[in-house]
Amino acid sequence: MADGKLVKTLLATGVTRYLEFKMIEGSYVYMSSGGKKTGKVSKVPANESEAFKSDLMGMFEKKKFAKFLSWVMEFDRKDPKTWKNFSESTTMEQVYEFFGLEKNTIDFTGHAIALQRDESYRQKPFMETVGRAQLYYSSLTRYSDQDKKQSPSPYLYCLYGLGELPQSFARLSAIYGGTYMLGVPIEVNLDESGKFASVKSNGEVAKAKMVIGDPSYFPEKVAKCGKVVRAICILDHPVPDTGKDTSSVQIICPASQLNRNTDVYICCISAAHAVASKGHYIAVVGATVETDDPHSEVKEVLPVLGKLMCDPFIYVQDLYEPTDDGRESKVFITRSYDASTHFETTCDDIESVYERCTGEKLDLQKLSSKLVSPDVTSF
Repeated sequence: MADGKLVKTLLATGVTRYLEFKMIEGSYVYMSSGGKKTGKVSKVPANESEAFKSDLMGMFEKKKFAKFLSWVMEFDRKDPKTWKNFSESTTMEQVYEFFGLEKNTIDFTGHAIALQRDESYRQKPFMETVGRAQLYYSSLTRYSDQDKKQSPSPYLYCLYGLGELPQSFARLSAIYGGTYMLGVPIEVNLDESGKFASVKSNGEVAKAKMVIGDPSYFPEKVAKCGKVVRAICILDHPVPDTGKDTSSVQIICPASQLNRNTDVYICCISAAHAVASKGHYIAVVGATVETDDPHSEVKEVLPVLGKLMCDPFIYVQDLYEPTDDGRESKVFITRSYDASTHFETTCDDIESVYERCTGEKLDLQKLSSKLVSPDVTSF
């Protein structure tokens, strides 16, 4: 998200000195088509004008959604006058009922705009979802062209691919004395009380007050919490129904449109982001595994992409989470990456790890670009 936590974190840390972004050209939502085998993708309305032109809603529904969208944009958590007589305990379900929104409108609002991952949010207080929707629309204007009021989508993607993120962190780390060791064996050592002592690699030992790592380094300190299935697809054309010249799109498939419990995510990029040769496109599909046949869960939405150049590359991974918060052992472990492709949940995990490490909430306004500390070993 252009105005989301990840971009703000990269700006605050100075990583953007070594990183280039490009807008994703379209934000779409998958909607089922009754008895047809394949649903279709439609553009997520970016404003009231697009809402009236959208094929996602009928004429009367468009007017109701426009009123809802207008209220969302004017809502201010600090000003009860903008709450429309709602209270802090009002659920999102009750807000939907107040505006009289239909099921399909609720689906694309909650999942493609507010980026909720399942239906549980509807029974929770409305402010979080409204805040998420406001983030979506603020991201549309965050890096818009001077002659345009809005960008084509709220999403940014790294030029040359996501591998640029760790590479940029490595460059910034090196300036402040950090050392990156790639492709080497790592042994984590704890003392007799179970607290972190050091890491050892090829006979060299690094000592620090704490260690941060992903679950693969600490199999005895994590618990399995699910599985994710991903498919990498190669195309020689843009995603159908997104425009013949569209070079990149983000598509969210709401759970209820697929009779699932959680959403399915599709991100398609191309030579415009320097990740494929000219005329080719790479689409990544991600889903939380809910059945005994994970491959079928992603194959269900592949027809949306049109004809593929070859069979998709499908793989399944276990998801892990730490069994403790690390405050006692000084071993701080991140969660596995979930199925989403927008990184908002990953940033939530970063904030959690930061607070557990430092005892303070992450405040990007106070954060300088000098984050590397000799007291932390990270890998």
